[in-house]
Amino acid sequence: MDPPPADLPDRPAAARSSVGAAGRRAGVGRWDAGRIAAAVLVVLALAVTVVLDVWHPDVLATLLPSPDMHELHVDFDTFRYSSVALSQGGDIYATPAKLPNLNPPLLSVLLLPFAWLDALTAYRIFAGLTLLITVGALLAVGRELRLRPVVQVAVVLAALASSPLQGTLVLGQIYPLLLAGLVAGWIAERRGHPVAAAVLYGVVVALKPSLAPILLLPAVQRRWLPLRAGIVSAVVATLVGVLAAGPSSAFDWLRIAFATGSPDVGDNASLPGLAARFGLPSAVGLVAGALLLVGTLGWLARHRDRVDPAGTAVWAVLAAGLLVAPISWHNYSLLLWPGLLALVPLGRGAAATAGITVALIPVSWGGEWAPEVVGPAVAAVARSLYCAILLGYWAVLLRAAVAPPAAESTGHGRDRAGVASRA
Repeated sequence: MDPPPADLPDRPAAARSSVGAAGRRAGVGRWDAGRIAAAVLVVLALAVTVVLDVWHPDVLATLLPSPDMHELHVDFDTFRYSSVALSQGGDIYATPAKLPNLNPPLLSVLLLPFAWLDALTAYRIFAGLTLLITVGALLAVGRELRLRPVVQVAVVLAALASSPLQGTLVLGQIYPLLLAGLVAGWIAERRGHPVAAAVLYGVVVALKPSLAPILLLPAVQRRWLPLRAGIVSAVVATLVGVLAAGPSSAFDWLRIAFATGSPDVGDNASLPGLAARFGLPSAVGLVAGALLLVGTLGWLARHRDRVDPAGTAVWAVLAAGLLVAPISWHNYSLLLWPGLLALVPLGRGAAATAGITVALIPVSWGGEWAPEVVGPAVAAVARSLYCAILLGYWAVLLRAAVAPPAAESTGHGRDRAGVASRA
């Protein structure tokens, strides 16, 4: 029996391109139920986007020049205050910021250079850098997948117009930094460096512990060296932040993290947030999310000989992790775009297009569903759009993570299974 592809060296470029070619051939000319559903979803998403942009012309991008740090660019203001406190030897979790800092001390260390600039200048530099990082990461994914230039340009333009990226830039969130680390790890995996990939994933987890489930993928594939490397990397990176900010910072962060509940706002796409919106205890959503995560890992473990760690598997696990987290803002979905792009060479371009298009729906969607106008039940359903999008991402990424059996008659199945045995 062929060994699992996870334990094998990098797949040749020719083999990777043959997978893409077979996938495209398998999808040409087919208008099955999946493609029809994707087309309908694209049309609906575009129509909703146009209508909302006409009704609410003050889109997120128009807020970028605002000098209001305390109310508008509030996330970056929080991060910068913590870095300022770190530079002055103070408590990074007791600052004048409007919002509490929910991130580990490592982030304050990473953003320390911005502590020496005034708040508005620091924000504008940070927003510019994160914009460039996002575009660079998406282009790096497109190049790695050998997508056509017109597709790469379209993806970048869609990202610039998307609600997750615009919201990330306006608030000054760190998701582009996480995206860069995830993409770097994924590319390292594709090029035959699983340990380096695990180390990069570990650093990302140290910055955002809610992404920790991605470190479990090597475990279900029985790749023990990358598993150890990822865990050690996450622990060491976390300790760097704790030592820089003082040992008490770790306890402060844990106290704040465990004391923060699951808000029922529409932007919270996690299952605990979904439960809260419907008046249920967030623990119900937490249990549902945990079952979904365990099921995802179990499914990948069951088919580990047909799971490519350099395919969509890591993005499927990431989506499952976001669903189980107490707070997963819709802007987190930007982290899953590389996985959507990885669907294209597999002949699932329709699903990728639909996934990217729904991200164009502006945040003004939530304001159209006031409970006192449409009723609490309708409002709860409508304000769960972002959770539905995240569930959709998870489903399509997980489905694509397992290659068809070699015995299947489709050229795509034969080619992809053959790559696993040849690599």
